[in-house]
Amino acid sequence: MAVDSFAVRDCALVAIATGLRAQSLREFRDALQQAPQESVYFHFWGRLLRPRFDDTEFHNDFAAWARNGLHDEKLSERLAVIDPADFADLEALRAEVLEVVEQRLDEIDVLQARRDRQFHFRRCQTVVFDTGVRLEEPACLVQAIPAMSLGSIYYHAIDARRREPVRLDDFRVWLGRLGGSFGSLSEKLGAVDPYFANLAELRDELVAIVARHFSGEPR
Repeated sequence: MAVDSFAVRDCALVAIATGLRAQSLREFRDALQQAPQESVYFHFWGRLLRPRFDDTEFHNDFAAWARNGLHDEKLSERLAVIDPADFADLEALRAEVLEVVEQRLDEIDVLQARRDRQFHFRRCQTVVFDTGVRLEEPACLVQAIPAMSLGSIYYHAIDARRREPVRLDDFRVWLGRLGGSFGSLSEKLGAVDPYFANLAELRDELVAIVARHFSGEPR
């Protein structure tokens, strides 16, 4: 593989039980304080890659449980608008969720789910696959991104953002290694919020940005 080529990879998430569960909002707060960072990540970002057949308006599992387990519309709405992309790290994201929960606990005495509607905290392990596809120059992205699986989009556009020390999507990391001539494209890719869309919509947005750039069309 050439030093500056882009290796297209795919991935899948494996959910793993943490043993932590909650039936009431207070139990949820206490368990969230103990949950590993990978659990916070899974219940926000992992939902994008998992098949969903209901609650498609919710982008995180906490908001979905607040509605369907606790039947608390106000809490679910507050949790649903949290954008994990706005936080520097998972601890800051956890602190925001805890603040929302504490505020709701100050407003209402008891929020309890049925026993069969407990919240089970899970963490995830990312399994990565090499597709064997290599891109030799940025213009190849025009054809490559539309052909990428949703797992590839997740791996390169989302999972990459939590990797130290760079914490950027793989597309921008690659363009940055190739020099300053792709600064404009990197800036446009960096402006994309990957959270409040499904992966197919995110792929379409990336396709449009890259296609416009290499066709010379204005944004």
